[in-house]
Amino acid sequence: MVRKKRHLAPGEYTRGTMCCTQPPVPAVYSRRAKWQRQKVIPMQPKTIAENVACIRERIARAAQRSGRPSERITLVAVTKYVSAEMVRPLVAAGCRELGESRPQQLWEKAAALADLPVRWHLVGHLQRNKVRRTLPLAAMIHSVDSRRLLAAIDKEASGKGPIPLLLEVNISGEAAKHGFSPEEIEPLLAGLPSFGNASVRGLMCMAGLEGGEEAARRDFATLRRLRDGLRPACPPGVALDELSMGMSGDFEAAIEEGATIVRVGSALFEGV
Repeated sequence: MVRKKRHLAPGEYTRGTMCCTQPPVPAVYSRRAKWQRQKVIPMQPKTIAENVACIRERIARAAQRSGRPSERITLVAVTKYVSAEMVRPLVAAGCRELGESRPQQLWEKAAALADLPVRWHLVGHLQRNKVRRTLPLAAMIHSVDSRRLLAAIDKEASGKGPIPLLLEVNISGEAAKHGFSPEEIEPLLAGLPSFGNASVRGLMCMAGLEGGEEAARRDFATLRRLRDGLRPACPPGVALDELSMGMSGDFEAAIEEGATIVRVGSALFEGV
């Protein structure tokens, strides 16, 4: 005789060949060979202010390990994943240096938060056709990655005063990344006096995608050594004081290797 398959009533669940009205309870097998219910410990909610305080404490400890005061490290809070309204408690918690990766997002947030005392940093790729609208809003551009972009910024900044810039270096050599190769930086520096409206303050990099923290640390150390080797040959008016490197997952290693600016985003909003 063939048994007909019974349709389950709403709220019923199958457990083997039996039906029940409660969903199965997650369990773990104990040493006493008894099934026990798995305890679920809810995550404690965090606030943005608590996250900011935690990040600043970690920055201070990393700076101490590097033999520098924490005041020498600038925290740029990257807000690309959150709404303008979520930025307000970030600023209330003391973050005044804010970063965006895309020019359009920087324009939108700068307009929405024009009442706040903040400085905007562009930390992502800048296309030349977006230079004109971006320059009046950005306190610093971290991602000058080509001579053509440098020339476009210099031309647009004419009569507006020097624009603080960082030269982006593709220190890991990955094809997917923007930036100058390390070998291109020295000849570029030699020609910087011809760009009178561009004020180069230092170098920026992103660690490679593979290899974890140790590989990132090597990339950061390589950028620092590159900067240190270039400093004696810098033409007048060019300073390489700033090293922008390190993000949420590796900013402590970056500070230990010489970063003066860290770009932290997701860690500031974790658990919120």
